[in-house]
Amino acid sequence: MRYNTRYRSASFYSSYFPNGVKWLLISNVAIFVATFLLARDEDLLARIFGWLALSPGGVIHRFAIWQLGTYLFLHGGIWHLLVNMFTLWMFGITLEKDWGTRRFLRYYFLCGVGAGLCDVLVNAMLGRWGTSTIGASGAIYGLLLAFGVLYPDVTILFAFLFPIKAKYFVMIYGGIELLAALGTQNSGVSNIAHLGGMAFGFAYLKMHFPTLRLDDVRLWYRNYKLQRNKKKFQVYMRKRGSGPGPWVN
Repeated sequence: MRYNTRYRSASFYSSYFPNGVKWLLISNVAIFVATFLLARDEDLLARIFGWLALSPGGVIHRFAIWQLGTYLFLHGGIWHLLVNMFTLWMFGITLEKDWGTRRFLRYYFLCGVGAGLCDVLVNAMLGRWGTSTIGASGAIYGLLLAFGVLYPDVTILFAFLFPIKAKYFVMIYGGIELLAALGTQNSGVSNIAHLGGMAFGFAYLKMHFPTLRLDDVRLWYRNYKLQRNKKKFQVYMRKRGSGPGPWVN
């Protein structure tokens, strides 16, 4: 079914807790607790992570295709888990309410698996066969992208302090990830997976929402440049003592 939610309103606070988000939260927390309890046996924990975490060597050499899905449920620490689960709750509830559970989960895992594929391919090309990747961030960035595209004018709090429209929030995070991916320093974060999740998410939205156009991004950039040039011209005219003039529109 094709429909447009681009200009519909969104609410972060609702008594409705959809099943998809609920069971994703429960599954991630339960697996994190289980791995925490197993942490005393370091050998067993290493074998579990070696079997379930995403690695180019595992996927390509050992054909461990399941890793493209299982890595999404492993997290490296409590803050890694909390940030991902909070973002899942914050943006996932609205999307699942509009899409339904089946479509929401399909999108979530598409972004997660797509992010994993990008991570595997890039690391394989760089010869980093032993790299391991864990965490739901690739799928989470896909949810973030979908929210910014479908609810562009909804106001959210950036860093819990500054109100900002969702579309600008997504642009900022996408830009940060792109710059980080192009950097040479190894931060221990798979920025490629984050960008991959967003890219696969955009491809899905482009297929299922005919009104979504790249022209929207180009139009925003042209308007931004126009407004910036108008301000520069107004400053120039004020310095000359002429005021902005009636032709400045």
